[in-house]
Amino acid sequence: MKNLNEMTDEQLAMSYVDGNNRAFDILLSRNQSKLFAYILFVVHDRDVADDLFQETFVKVVMRLQQGKYSPTGKFGAWVMRIAHNVIMDWYREQRQDKVVEAPKDNDLSNLGKKDDLLDGSIEAQYVNAQVLTDVKKMMNKLPAPQREVVYMRFYQELSFKEIAETTGVSINTSLGRMRYALLNLRRMAKENQIQLQLA
Repeated sequence: MKNLNEMTDEQLAMSYVDGNNRAFDILLSRNQSKLFAYILFVVHDRDVADDLFQETFVKVVMRLQQGKYSPTGKFGAWVMRIAHNVIMDWYREQRQDKVVEAPKDNDLSNLGKKDDLLDGSIEAQYVNAQVLTDVKKMMNKLPAPQREVVYMRFYQELSFKEIAETTGVSINTSLGRMRYALLNLRRMAKENQIQLQLA
């Protein structure tokens, strides 16, 4: 059998489909720099690019496992198309009304303090307090690994690298957990018809 390092990307993809997880690791290492550079070039934001890169590879894995890759095409181009679609989905989401956004310093803990609520009417203060209460309730419903990464990122201001080191997982796993936490929070807000917009 051919050494995995000597295989083409197309052969590695098919080897992964046949159950060889090491083949996927090599595929990822060969393609990650070029793919990440492409995503970063398009979105101009490293954190967003990290999230979109993670989402792209989740979709790549799912499509490979579903048999949706044909080795007749070039693997790199196939992955770029998936990344492009992920980026376009992200842009569409950005055009919709925004949910709670982290302040520039990424510290949500200050938002919970009365003195830091936005100045304005009593009604605005009440709305803001209610939004923060709703967010905390929904965070408590997240699976523990997702809740943990949200807490470390927003309350402890840790980088994804620090979160990965602290929790003993890869940076990509940390990014994935954050992505799924945000998706879950948005879903819960929609299901419960909760408006997550500060007044």
